Amino acid sequence: MTPGKAYLSTEEIRPLAERSDAMGYWLVLHCWGTIALALSLFAVWPNPLTFVIAVLVIGSRQLGLAILMHEAAHNALFKSRKINDLVGEWLCGRPILAELSAYRHYHLTHHRFTQTDKDPDLVLSSKFPTSHASLKRKFSRDLTGQTGVKQLMGQIMMSFQLAGDKDAMEAAASDFAQSFKAPQLWKSLPVFLFVIIAMGVIGDWWWGLAFWLLPYLTWFQFVLRVRNIAEHGATEQSEDPLQNVRTTKANLVARLFVAPYWVNYHLEHHMVMHVPCHNLPKMHKALLSKGLGGQMKLADGYGQAMREAGWRSA
Repeated sequence: MTPGKAYLSTEEIRPLAERSDAMGYWLVLHCWGTIALALSLFAVWPNPLTFVIAVLVIGSRQLGLAILMHEAAHNALFKSRKINDLVGEWLCGRPILAELSAYRHYHLTHHRFTQTDKDPDLVLSSKFPTSHASLKRKFSRDLTGQTGVKQLMGQIMMSFQLAGDKDAMEAAASDFAQSFKAPQLWKSLPVFLFVIIAMGVIGDWWWGLAFWLLPYLTWFQFVLRVRNIAEHGATEQSEDPLQNVRTTKANLVARLFVAPYWVNYHLEHHMVMHVPCHNLPKMHKALLSKGLGGQMKLADGYGQAMREAGWRSA
């Protein structure tokens, strides 16, 4: 589960894997602070443009919360396991209807069997490359809220159907975790609703619906799909850690709207999964210094990653 040891020495990995409580707190504060700034932008200059910007930025920060929960799943957000799990669960996971423990169990299996028949994520990545028309349909469903509503309704129905059935809930946990969904919705729903109500109290009554529920059902679903495709879509179905996962270059605009918190460095993450996200650029440079650049699955941007997955002219 640590392919990076074949390319980097223990002495090179150790400083990269060093956790920082200060950075952990800063990342969580930055994520929620960016959400607050997006709301403030609309509050100061309420118009259609700032509304759209707020929805897109908040949707990307909902992905940011998912990424920080992912960090916590690897015990990489804080040095203390207790703080790591507490913050990862309540400030990162539950506000987006996710559950840390269920996600951790599924995700470690993904790392253990990446792009093999036992990989629980293979059902997602094996669909690519696909046709331009297929990708267009997927993106359209995401951006119009169809994907989000369908998944939320499915989550609600499944929570009712599996209530009290522990074995069935555990069996369904991986399917939920793939899209950052809590298998037992009722544990996370109160936190999700609290954010909606809090936004309504801060601004107008409809703010929570417009700036938390709407981004969650639309832009969050879109960037979550783009992230999934960029990471493993149209890569080798093999055990080669340099080719079964992709790292995608991200400029400032991409980092703001699509790829927060160094999520684009996915090949490096798979090399040593407990390296904190803020050290992944350093790992990238370390791997390049070993002369591995030509062997690594890299994309110059998300446009290239989507083209490799099928987003070409019809």
